Order: sequence, then C-alpha cells, then structure tokens
Amino acid sequence: RHKATAMTVQCKSCKGTMTISCKPGMGGAMIPRVCTLNTNPVPGTDKCEMDPFQVLPDRSRYVDQQTLKLQEKPEDVPTGEMPRTVTLVVDRTLVGRVTPGTRVNALGIYSTFKAKAMEKGPAALQQPYIRVVSLQEEAGDSHSRFSFTQAEIAEFERFSKQERVHDVLFSQIAPNIFGSEEIKKAVASLLFGGARKTMPDGTNRRGDINVLLLGDPSTAKSQFLKFASKVAPISVYTSGKGSSAAGLTASVVQDPGSREFYLEGGAMVLADNGVVCIDEFDKMR
Repeated sequence: RHKATAMTVQCKSCKGTMTISCKPGMGGAMIPRVCTLNTNPVPGTDKCEMDPFQVLPDRSRYVDQQTLKLQEKPEDVPTGEMPRTVTLVVDRTLVGRVTPGTRVNALGIYSTFKAKAMEKGPAALQQPYIRVVSLQEEAGDSHSRFSFTQAEIAEFERFSKQERVHDVLFSQIAPNIFGSEEIKKAVASLLFGGARKTMPDGTNRRGDINVLLLGDPSTAKSQFLKFASKVAPISVYTSGKGSSAAGLTASVVQDPGSREFYLEGGAMVLADNGVVCIDEFDKMR
C-alpha cells in the first residue's frame, strides 16, 4: 500500500493550500481544524468555517509501505506453545525484500500506535510494532537457497552412487535422538517427497507424503517436528493450541489501521511447496 509522507490540503472556503508532514511508520498527520491561511479576508465575507481542509491526493507525496509479521524461530518455541509474533512495518526499498518463511535479522525502532478498532477503548491501550530501518536475511539461512552450484550437483551425484545411501540419510535425521529408526525414515521420506504420477485415466496422484506422529509424552515428537521445520527450505511451525482447522488455510482479519477486512494466509498457504509442522494436533479446534 501507499503511505503519505507529506499531504497537501486545501481550504474549501478561501482555496488556500498548505503542506503537512506525516509521521513515519503507522503514524498519521494532524490536520488543523482552523484555517489560518486567509490572513486578509475580503471585507464583508465570512471567516473560514471549522474543519475546512480537504486532502489533495494528486499533490501529496507517497512511498511504498508493507506490513510484515515476524515470528520467533521454531527451535526457540517451548514445546506445545504457539510461536510469538510481532508486527513489522517496512517502506521504500525494503518493500518486497523477503518472502514468507525467510529467516531475517531486523533492526528498527520499537513504536506503538492506537488502532482505529481501539479508539473507543481506554487511552492507555496501544498496539506495538517495529518500524524497520534495516532488514537482512540470516547468514546461512537454508530458506534463501533455492539453487545449487555445479560443484554441489556433482557432489550429489557422487553421493547417490554410494552403497546403503538410504541408511546414511536416515542416520542424519535428528542425530541427537537415539533410536526411533522408523520415525526417522518417515521424516526423511517426507522431506524428500514422492513422485507425482499421472494415471492412464488422466487423474493425478500427488507426490506429497504426510506423517502423523502418535505416542506417549516425552518421546521426542516435538523434536522431530522442529528438526523438519529447520532443515526444510520452506517450512512453517505452529501449534494446535490457539489454532483452528480453518485458520490453517486462511482467515479473515481486520487491518488495525484502516479497519478494512482482508484474507490472511495460514500455515498451509505460507508453506506452499514446503513443510507444515503442527504440534499438539489433538488440541486444535
């Protein structure tokens, strides 16, 4: 969306214009309620009325602005809990720099604003956000690597010709967890995926592999989920606590600034062509 940095307003009575600077981030602008432009009114004419100004969009200045939602890393989320999030506001050249699932380091200014939806509430209630001034992808982030060099491709081909290559791959799945060989095979199959097939009658069989882990408490189920979300190029980790089945695809939310309704993609949308890890699946509404 477009964010105004300076608005030009015009008085409806005297036709005078003035430029008002806008606050950065989620801040707005204070439009005067009294016109002070008509310093020499024509004798016999009335003074400018209250709230006389109207905005001239064609003479205002705008920049691109984007709202992001930053979520803590899956490995830092306590077992069975929902990942914490914070709203980021970026503008100008930072717009469109990252995609969902990318790990980033954000440097910004912690700010608050009073959303329109909270105007009738207590004045002390403010909504926090971070006005970003620098945004960089995390070094060594696997989410930002979608291509391989020729040397890496040659190494993959050499590795594929080894004996018992499957056992080598299975042993690298959550190596800090002892045993659970069958679960490691299932997780490895999920990460690599299957082969998409077209049947003779024209129907398509998806190559997606889904895994459901059932077991007693403290059997490393959450550790397997966090490992899969960490090594997958595109992944989203979430918990069944505080989530609903409908919210996995999309949900209707209201923008706190403009009060407009829009669709917000859920975990299934954000992890398109990737892996969705849902902990505490039985707690989902």
